[in-house]
Amino acid sequence: MTLLLSILGFVLLVFGAELLVRGSARLAVAAGISPLVVGLTVVALGTSAPELAVSIQSAHAGQPDLSLGNVIGSNIANVLLVLGLAALVAPLVVHQKLVRLDVPLMIGVSVSALLLSLDGTISRYDGALLVLLLVVYLVWSIRESRKETRAVKDEYAEALGVDEVKKKPGHPAADVAFVLVGLVMLVYGAGLLVDGAVALAKVLGVDELLIGLTVVAVGTSLPEIATSVIASVRGERDIAVGNVVGSNILNILGVLGASALVSPHGVNVDPGALRFDIPVMIASAMACLPIFFRGYRIVRWEGALLFGYYVAYVTYLVLRATGHTALVPYTWLMLAFVLPLTIITLIVILVRELRATRRRSNSNADA
Repeated sequence: MTLLLSILGFVLLVFGAELLVRGSARLAVAAGISPLVVGLTVVALGTSAPELAVSIQSAHAGQPDLSLGNVIGSNIANVLLVLGLAALVAPLVVHQKLVRLDVPLMIGVSVSALLLSLDGTISRYDGALLVLLLVVYLVWSIRESRKETRAVKDEYAEALGVDEVKKKPGHPAADVAFVLVGLVMLVYGAGLLVDGAVALAKVLGVDELLIGLTVVAVGTSLPEIATSVIASVRGERDIAVGNVVGSNILNILGVLGASALVSPHGVNVDPGALRFDIPVMIASAMACLPIFFRGYRIVRWEGALLFGYYVAYVTYLVLRATGHTALVPYTWLMLAFVLPLTIITLIVILVRELRATRRRSNSNADA
């Protein structure tokens, strides 16, 4: 019964987010708002809605580990799992100017989460600061979107079905109904999922942080997975990457900030999350830097590398939770071989790209 309730909660979250995104996006476009602005705000907020619903519900119910684990785990899954799968489907070539600033911003807010967690608690004051930064970020995104290329704007218009809205106007009541039904499904689904996750943690004898980092995190990331993979298949690469980067920023500023605000004593930070999981979240955010340095590209082998790291991360979590004897040699293998090789590879890629950029600049100067 616990498993069935959890699955039902997942289903309600995914379909509720879909209804909320579609209804609100169509209402915004019908009101004359730019499709790119809708994509950067309404759709990004909508795909983060499951994380928001689950985190607020768990924080209010007195399960802060589940709330924190959901945000950290979702951000890790968004980069390693979602971007990895999307790049495996088709190499990602991104033209959106915002990514140039959003990726460093994502790294910055990830580091800020670590700094705010050093005292063991993300207080209500910290939550208010994060929410304030969210408002600043959304206003900045809307202003910067006016400078985007026509190709990017057309891509978002196609993805949101703007032509369909223009051809068949006059159904705002149905769109409002979609928004309301979506919100109800999100709230109810979040309640079922939190209750099911807590019960599952007790049955399996593991802590709520692990459940939040894995089961709940992947479940609430399903909208991002669906959006990014489908966008990659359709060739809408800006949406595939922008959805992940924007969602990660919103998760920390909006979801974690709101959770700290509604929790009576803020969100307590588990020492294990402070030592390992939050640094992994920062490292996964930094793994997006090749998007910036390699001409806004993520090729298939890089997607495979990201996906492989997610599998390795989940394996570590399972070994840590079960106290398996393989944990020590597994950790040593990752730290001594896998991570250094990856860092060396990324440095080589960066150096090659910088040299290629320099050569192109010199050729243009000679010409």
